[in-house]
Amino acid sequence: MKTLVVALRATLVTLVLTGLVYPLVVTGLAQVMFPHRANGSFVTDVKGRVVGSELIAQSFVQPQYLHPRPAANGYDGTNSGGTNLGVTSQKLRDGQLDDPATKDTDESFTGATALASAYRVENGLAADAEIPVDAVTRSASGLDPDVSLENAALQVARIAQARAVAPERVRAIVDQLAQGRELGFLGEPRVDVLEVNLALDRSFGAQYDAVRR
Repeated sequence: MKTLVVALRATLVTLVLTGLVYPLVVTGLAQVMFPHRANGSFVTDVKGRVVGSELIAQSFVQPQYLHPRPAANGYDGTNSGGTNLGVTSQKLRDGQLDDPATKDTDESFTGATALASAYRVENGLAADAEIPVDAVTRSASGLDPDVSLENAALQVARIAQARAVAPERVRAIVDQLAQGRELGFLGEPRVDVLEVNLALDRSFGAQYDAVRR
């Protein structure tokens, strides 16, 4: 009986400390020290409406917007995940079509070769133009909100033409919102797609409601 009482006391104390006290302390500190990040890093438009998060990519397909990198899950924030394909994978390079003999369409996968061709056509590039790897590959999470500065730069002309403004004005927005490497050496310089698109709307006219998703 004595051993049982000790075990119950230990269980109760552990439950209170790890199940109540610790979560409350951590949540409280997060709300005080960095509330924006603790609450999801939400992004609002000029009217104060939440239109997304700095952490989750969205689909932008209209020519007047900066386009994100491809997603393995249709930009579904509830079903994130990468492709798990290595650089030597033929499926990653060539893609895979649906099998007409089955109703299962889960096999469909657009390869990097087709994505690269579409990217060049979309942005008015030469057929043999080199393009950044993030323009034709999915991220590990499938929902990377950023693109490389090289990727963004190749899209500037198309965005400027669609909005009937000088390319320099679009490029200035991209440069203004560019982010450097984490801690000065981790990762690559990048820009958040949603932030750029909202800035484009603020500068040249809001069109976001009509085309998002």
